[in-house]
Amino acid sequence: MAHGLHSHADARRGDTRVAWAIAINMGLTVAQVAGGVLAGSLALIADALHNFSDAVALIIAYLARRIARQPADGRMTFGYGRIEPVAALVNYTTLVVIGLYLIYEAVLRLANPAPVAGWIIVLVAGVALAVDLGTAALTWRLSRSSTNIRAAFLHNLADALGSVAVILAGTIVLLWGWTWVDPAATLLIAGYILWQSLREMPGVVRILMLGSPPDIDTRQVIDAVSRVPGVASLHHVHVWMMGEHEPALDAHVVLDDGAAADEVRRAIRRIVADRYDIRHTTLETENGGDACAEPTEIGH
Repeated sequence: MAHGLHSHADARRGDTRVAWAIAINMGLTVAQVAGGVLAGSLALIADALHNFSDAVALIIAYLARRIARQPADGRMTFGYGRIEPVAALVNYTTLVVIGLYLIYEAVLRLANPAPVAGWIIVLVAGVALAVDLGTAALTWRLSRSSTNIRAAFLHNLADALGSVAVILAGTIVLLWGWTWVDPAATLLIAGYILWQSLREMPGVVRILMLGSPPDIDTRQVIDAVSRVPGVASLHHVHVWMMGEHEPALDAHVVLDDGAAADEVRRAIRRIVADRYDIRHTTLETENGGDACAEPTEIGH
């Protein structure tokens, strides 16, 4: 009971951190848009758009985090945990769209330069950088164990780096009047957004596609189970992720003649738990005479 209360308290503290991060980012977005309009800075408005996406990403992450804690029921027999990778995919997709839009706007601004008020850019971007770093600090610990929160965290980290780029651009405009640096900084921000998003998306898709955990070799699992005494062969093997940190194994196990099914199952569960941290197993045992006809070793 104490552990359950501790986990619930940790979850509530995490929710509070995310809620504060949402409020801070919403306030910053309004300030950045106003500063970008006054300064005529595309880079600052670009940073504001990205910052707004940070707030939306955090809202999505927050809601997904709350939903994921709901217990399994007759409608969702595996529970609601997979809502978190769904939320992460939505956030990464949003980042890609924003990155492409910023590239489009930056190219247009390079073709038609506009005057920029550098001092407003530096002032607002400086405040934005402080807020971005604070928001990233609020979500950093949670991001280490959740792909959902990590997507929102990367929104904020990219925005912090974007603020650095905007500050440098504004400084250069003040010193030398090079207005082309503003859209050039926007291109750098967009490039980083796209790089981070496209790098993280395959891992999220892998969870949603029921792929095997990236740190588990399915062939090694099959070899380890095949060496368990009493196992003649395996087929219809599935090594997959129920959630980000929940590897699972499903398999049909053909037994040697005279092997005790209960003992073999216990031995298999012990081995995959000890070696691969697989705690969820579904094992169907078969005798040589009633084994599946023409089975495939992996999958159906």
